[in-house]
Amino acid sequence: MRSVIAATAMFAALLHPAQAATPAELFDFWIGDWVVSWKNANGSPGQARNRVSKILDGKVIEEDFAGDPAVTPRLLGRSLSVMDKAGVWRQAWADNQGGFFALSGGAEGETRFFTTAFQPVGEQLKGQRMRFYDIRPDSFDWDWEGSSDGGKTWTLIWRLHYRRAQS
Repeated sequence: MRSVIAATAMFAALLHPAQAATPAELFDFWIGDWVVSWKNANGSPGQARNRVSKILDGKVIEEDFAGDPAVTPRLLGRSLSVMDKAGVWRQAWADNQGGFFALSGGAEGETRFFTTAFQPVGEQLKGQRMRFYDIRPDSFDWDWEGSSDGGKTWTLIWRLHYRRAQS
């Protein structure tokens, strides 16, 4: 009986993976060991490993991103994501290249996102966001986007494809 229930739940998640998530589970799809790939500006392939796990009684998502060791400079980064007491997802990202981002997250339909606060820069209102979409059990796509008009329009900066690492 348990196997029938588990199979039914898995089938339902395959049909509607993002809709099944409660607010506290919005980013559970991200948990796992991932091989990440992309195309660099010069057309060469890029690759990284991203290990994402739940820590601190399952309340915090920890990300450990490690770029290809053959590439210099190698990007290494970490993030912590948590749903705060007000029910808002928060993420802090830091990396070995001086990057730091504080982001707020949520969902729009089946798309998940983390967005920076918008900051005035001259006449522009700039911000950035990561968007998780086409979420499937063993893969998803992730875009890093920028906006200079307060989020009315977004420009692609970096597109990554995640696929679950083979054990």
